[in-house]
Amino acid sequence: MEFYTLASGSSGNCTLVCAGNSLLLIDAGISCRRIEQSLKALGLALGDLSAVFITHEHADHVGGLATLTKKCTAPVYVTRGVSHVLTCPVVAFTAGDALELSSCTVRSFSISHDAIDPVGYRIDAPDGSLGFLTDTGFVTDAAREALLGVDALLLEANHDIAALQNGPYPYFLKRRVLSSEGHLSNDAAAEFALCAVRSGTRDILLAHLSKENNTPELAEYAVARALQSAGFPVRLGVAPRDTMSEVHLCRRSPSFAAAN
Repeated sequence: MEFYTLASGSSGNCTLVCAGNSLLLIDAGISCRRIEQSLKALGLALGDLSAVFITHEHADHVGGLATLTKKCTAPVYVTRGVSHVLTCPVVAFTAGDALELSSCTVRSFSISHDAIDPVGYRIDAPDGSLGFLTDTGFVTDAAREALLGVDALLLEANHDIAALQNGPYPYFLKRRVLSSEGHLSNDAAAEFALCAVRSGTRDILLAHLSKENNTPELAEYAVARALQSAGFPVRLGVAPRDTMSEVHLCRRSPSFAAAN
């Protein structure tokens, strides 16, 4: 299994996951044209998509969805709460459900964000597992239970707390970001990354960085510093904000293979 972020940040979020013969899109917060261009660069087309999974209804996660559904027949999966606010055809599920596709299982879990019924995802295929956690004020028990032990983890590191507190955002927006329904800070991401690595995760991609309140260097340094104590080989990177990332592979760790 492999994945690419097509965009990651407050101006748009979209991730492509290739799991066997299933091609999944997680969120569609960029234009359909940009999604098409990214797929074309990989030798793919909209018609190759197997399914689209939406985390929540904010514009930076669904901005291109309406057009996408007019040009693509892949089913769009959303939580029941989100299904009531979108006008395009969707398939509704309950947060916590596991959805079986032809070559992978997509499990949803509740997160904490100021949105309607938001979720993260865990994707399991025979050759590896991927966790997807962004747009949450803290790591919920459901997220922790679902994600510990995944081979690869796409993890929000939205802001540096000092940069946010001293930055240009108005007070009400700072409070929103820092709240339990806001976004994960670099420090919170580092804390969970360490837990994940101790449970077997070997590839972490930091995502949804704030343009105003963070930098790739700050985010990567905070998480890398925490991981130094783990003593495990970990691939750590930062998702580009406006361009497609390099490929990230999700492979079963040797410890998993030995135990199974």
